[in-house]
Amino acid sequence: MKKKVLWQTIALLMVAILLITACSPAATQAPTTAPEPTQAPEVQPTTAPEPTTAPEPTTAPEPTAEPFVFGMLLVGPYNDHGWSNAHYDAGLYIEEKVPGTKLIYLDKVNVADRPGTTPEQLGEELVAQGAKMVIFNSDDMKDGAIAVAKAHPDVPTIFASGDTVWQEGEAYQDLPNMSTPMGKMEYGKMIAGCAAALTTQTGKIGYLGPLINDETRRLAASAYLGARYCWETYAEKDPADLQFKVTWIGFWFNIPGFTSDPTQVADDFYNGGFDVVLSGIDSTEAVNEAAKMTAAGKQAWAIPYDYVGACSEAEDVCLGVPYFNWGPTYVDIVKSIQDGTYESQWLWVGPDWTDINNPDTSMIGFVKGQALSADASTRVDEFIAALGGGLNLWTGLLNLQDGTEYLAEGEVATDGQIWYLPQLLEGMEGQSVPD
Repeated sequence: MKKKVLWQTIALLMVAILLITACSPAATQAPTTAPEPTQAPEVQPTTAPEPTTAPEPTTAPEPTAEPFVFGMLLVGPYNDHGWSNAHYDAGLYIEEKVPGTKLIYLDKVNVADRPGTTPEQLGEELVAQGAKMVIFNSDDMKDGAIAVAKAHPDVPTIFASGDTVWQEGEAYQDLPNMSTPMGKMEYGKMIAGCAAALTTQTGKIGYLGPLINDETRRLAASAYLGARYCWETYAEKDPADLQFKVTWIGFWFNIPGFTSDPTQVADDFYNGGFDVVLSGIDSTEAVNEAAKMTAAGKQAWAIPYDYVGACSEAEDVCLGVPYFNWGPTYVDIVKSIQDGTYESQWLWVGPDWTDINNPDTSMIGFVKGQALSADASTRVDEFIAALGGGLNLWTGLLNLQDGTEYLAEGEVATDGQIWYLPQLLEGMEGQSVPD
């Protein structure tokens, strides 16, 4: 009942509120005032701008010089720790020493790794890529180097180790754009032979040779001459008691099915009583096998070839390494091309006797290995000083392997007699000419 009364009361109040609201007057909106008229802004006369001065003419920037691109054909892998590695490093040396130069290269340029191609074709490829100089780095590339030189007379062609432009040589050709540099590695091999002779305990030195040609004969013979001299002069032993044997594998490095296996040849030396093996090939089998033999309890040492860092393969058995440093000679050639003084040359470059290991001046060096004894090291230094002072081991009396007189008593060999050595020397074992 109370809820009903409450709702009636609320309803009456709501009605009253509505009636009051309906009777109130409506609210009026305040009128809006029109804005005051705006005056046109006073126009100030403008002053004509001062005439602008034409800018000073600017000098066009000098065009960026194109890089001097030079190409290399490498007979083996660029990182073989041998001959090709030494050339590749020389390319990097050129880039470092001659601003604006750029190396391009093709490696493994040989019949096994690139069947169906020729050095000539690959040389043409480098020229097509912009090479302004092409280096052919192996004697086996001779025909290709000559062909490219003839096809591109404006492109200097470098045939490393050759004699094509040597006017007194047996294979001379008039090629104004070709140069044929070679280091006098004969000295490096003599030093290597000396280190071997001062180390061997058996008196038996093996020489692991590549293929047989003029170059390889004279280098093997140089190693023998150095060994014989140090055996007799410093070790004070009879030369007749020194055994020096050469075994050739048939190429600069192993090509299965084509060459003899240099690992097996090295093992045959060590197993046959030869305790020092000198390498004449581009790879490091000799020093690697010496390390294996030593680990097996056999006394063995080795001397690798070509590359300054070759001893790193097996420091504990390495007596040292004779190496090529092509960089300075190649830098000189590049600079002569750039300044317009380039001329065709046959170059046979020896060591810098003031420091044979100077990387900026010496074409031929010898780095001693950890396995070379202190006494032998001292003797090697004496021998190097003697060579630098004029000692010439290419002096008679010397006979060829078959007993034919090669140099009469006191006769000094000419460059041609050394370069074109027809046989190994008397006192050496091994094959002198190819089959």
